[in-house]
Amino acid sequence: MILKALGGVLATAAVLSACASTSETYPARTATKQLLVARAADRAVEGLTLPVPSGSRVYVDATFFQAENAAYAVSAIRAALSDAGYALASSKAEAEAVFELRAGALSLEQMRRVFGLPEVRVPINDSFNVVPVPELSIYSRRDRVGVAEFSGFLYEPKTGAPLGAVVPMTGAFRIRSHKLLMIVAWGQQSVDPGERDPGDSWRQF
Repeated sequence: MILKALGGVLATAAVLSACASTSETYPARTATKQLLVARAADRAVEGLTLPVPSGSRVYVDATFFQAENAAYAVSAIRAALSDAGYALASSKAEAEAVFELRAGALSLEQMRRVFGLPEVRVPINDSFNVVPVPELSIYSRRDRVGVAEFSGFLYEPKTGAPLGAVVPMTGAFRIRSHKLLMIVAWGQQSVDPGERDPGDSWRQF
């Protein structure tokens, strides 16, 4: 009788465990990576002006603006133009100037500095099989940087006559973290709503 009761409890626990399981999705880029690129784009377009009079109707042509997170970057450019006093046209026919965009960079860079021995892969035979040797460091620092660079030129929509160009606009946003003796880690910053700077990586945990 006791064995049957115990078996029933175990069976019930197994069913409940199965019901409590959850599934997660894993996007191609983490939220931190998306944030780095988005903040870099915001910084690149700060103070953007065009070589046409303020108040001109401008159509932003993103046909050749090819990059990951391109939609966010184009929206940031449109917002910067609106803040600068330009009117955004919904089509070339309604515009006094067409601003054709291109992306030089809209991605991530990563740099790691190690005081000690970095992680290496050691070949063990002629078949190019390797064995990873873990990092053995006293101190290491990791920088993840979002980088954005945009440029473009303007032309008259009816005639195609040139109206000027915009030199490359560049912006970067960095998150830095530290690790001591491969165990003690700090500096993985968090950004609260409305903040433009995540703080000092030496003090923030």
